[in-house]
Amino acid sequence: MSKPGKKYRAAAAKVDHNRFYLPQEALALAKDTSITKFDATVEVHMRMGLDPKQADQQVRAAVVMPAGLGKHVRVMVFAEGEGARLAKEAGADYVADDEMLKKIQEGWTDFDVSIAVPEMMGKVGRLGRILGTRGLMPNPKAGTVAPAADLPRLIKEAKAGRVEFRLDKTANIHVPIGKASFTAEALYDNFASLMEAIKKAKPAGSKGIYIKRLTVTTTMGPGVKVDANAAQSLSAGA
Repeated sequence: MSKPGKKYRAAAAKVDHNRFYLPQEALALAKDTSITKFDATVEVHMRMGLDPKQADQQVRAAVVMPAGLGKHVRVMVFAEGEGARLAKEAGADYVADDEMLKKIQEGWTDFDVSIAVPEMMGKVGRLGRILGTRGLMPNPKAGTVAPAADLPRLIKEAKAGRVEFRLDKTANIHVPIGKASFTAEALYDNFASLMEAIKKAKPAGSKGIYIKRLTVTTTMGPGVKVDANAAQSLSAGA
């Protein structure tokens, strides 16, 4: 196993790994310890006190980041007729016709978000092997399966920074909240919105500690531990 590089070691030295930082301090430190030449993504990683094998302990929802994500979000819409027209007018990057469906079936997934109308889910379901493994499968619980009339709103939200999150098989949740170039205030607003959404998504079967550990980091940067209690006390817009 190779040793961390000099830049990483210098950045990691700025972090007290025995300390649980307040959210604002942690976000500022994550920005300060970003080591990439490109504009790194700021990520939140949570270890949850949930059992992913239990149906009543699942977490799956979405949040719109008020400061956006700092990137162009490519939106795929599965719709026909009026829905397809509305999607194109609303700025969808792709609207799936039969040719596009075949292309996806062959493994093409150069988009970030997919949205579908209910009438198309029969066709979309056949793409589950491709879309599911990449986290791109439209899902009613995440709000990405909706009537045609809702497509303009959903596309606008996706472009503005709507992020879906879910509990994975190892009881973790991973969510991007912006870029290292964002101001500390913008990252804080996004983080607070995420935490409010996480609290609202708390499943009925949750017992004991909901969030066991919480860390913020940038791409290839060191992790910064966050005080989970302080994080859960945040409210969006506060």
